[in-house]
Formats: sequence, C-alpha cells, structure tokens
Amino acid sequence: MVAVVTGAAGGIGLSVARVLAEAGHEIAAVDRRQAELAEAVAKLTADGLAVTGFQADVTSSERAESVVDDIERELGPVDSLVNAAGVLRTGDARHCADEDWDAMFAVNAAGVFRMCRAVVNRMVPRRGGVIVTVASNAAGTPRSGMSGYAASKAAAVMLTKSLGLEVAKYGIRCNVVAPGSTDTEMLRSMWRDESGPRATLNGDLGAYRLGIPLGKIGQPSDVAEAVAFLLSDKAGHITMATLTVDGGATLGV
Repeated sequence: MVAVVTGAAGGIGLSVARVLAEAGHEIAAVDRRQAELAEAVAKLTADGLAVTGFQADVTSSERAESVVDDIERELGPVDSLVNAAGVLRTGDARHCADEDWDAMFAVNAAGVFRMCRAVVNRMVPRRGGVIVTVASNAAGTPRSGMSGYAASKAAAVMLTKSLGLEVAKYGIRCNVVAPGSTDTEMLRSMWRDESGPRATLNGDLGAYRLGIPLGKIGQPSDVAEAVAFLLSDKAGHITMATLTVDGGATLGV
C-alpha cells in the first residue's frame, strides 16, 4: 500500500508518515524542504520503516504531476494521499499583505487541489483509493487574526468534499481531518511567551476563542491516528466527512 504524505518533513505530516508506516503502508514522504525531509526520512528508516523522500513544491502544477509519476515509477501505484502540507500567516484581514494571503492559498488550497488532481486521475482507472486532507477547525469557526488561514483551509475542505462526490462512483473516498491546537512549530509560532500554552488551554474571551474542554493540547499523533482510521477499511463507508480532532474546542460544531 503506497501512501503519499505531503508536508512530511515535520509536525503533523511527519507523525502521519510514521503512524502509517507502522501500520504497513509504504510511504512517499513529500516536502519542499530538502534538508529537513532528508533528516525526517533518515529517522524513520532508521526505525525500520518503509519511507522514501521526494522533494517537491506542491504549489507547482508541473511538479505535482511529476512527483506522482516519480512515486509510481519507484514505489508502485498510489493507494492513498494525505494532504498535510500547510502554512500559516497571522494578522487581521485588513492588514494582511498580498504575499501572505497568496502564500496560504498557494499551499493550503491550491497545493491540495494540484496533488489531488495528480493522484485521483491515476486512481480513477484503478477504481479505488483514499484521500485525506488535513485542514483545521478554523475552517468552520471564525478566528480573529487568522482570516487567510481559515479561508484557505475552508477552501481545501470544500474542494476535498466536492471531489469526493465526483469520484465516489469510482470507489474513491475523500475525507477531512480538522485539527485544533496541536503541539507543532506552527502552534508555537503563535505563542509570544511562556504563557502561550496556558492561554491556549484556557481560551481568550476577548478574541471570542474558547479553550480546550479536554484540558490538553493535541499531539501530532492524535491527528495522525485519525488520518490512519479514515484511510483504513474500518472507514470503508465514510466519505465527504470531517473528523474534528480538537479536544472539544469548537464544541463539536
């Protein structure tokens, strides 16, 4: 079983690659950061896991197509795709620079589209496959200072679900995992001082942001296990769905 994981050099993507490899998938780890990707692959393979790195920028249509060609030539037909690559730029919408807005949509939305298109057009003739997009609970809940990120993730959610409707007749399932605050570099970049973790847990009423009812910050493995479930046969009758992994931060909405 060949699984493509984008954003695999760190954070949630790296955890997804590990969990899927431990479950028996052969992993094509994709990331644009070549040095970080090589380091991640070295750690995983040192643990005896079947992981191969492929450097690629998912914002490039040409490279998205060519990297999938490379993966299928080297590893075999792609059975599943996990879109875990993502970027975050914070700040109020009215002060958001064009380049920040464009960067988020290029990776979080257009990158998902390009990788989905490249993979699903190879899955259709084989009449089977699974796609999971790692989005965010911000895709369905307004967040001050995160408008571009939330909008780009919302676009990725609806793309994934609409694609799922189109390709269901070919036996291809498309689902979304929506993490909340998860212990990654992206989350830590939003903390200004040592009070950051506690503020995340408690929430910020001034920003209309709830805390986390379970009283803990999510781990990348929490998200990875949800992805693994949706890729598995146990989720064989689930498509066009969102599995939220946020400790209750959005109250199940």
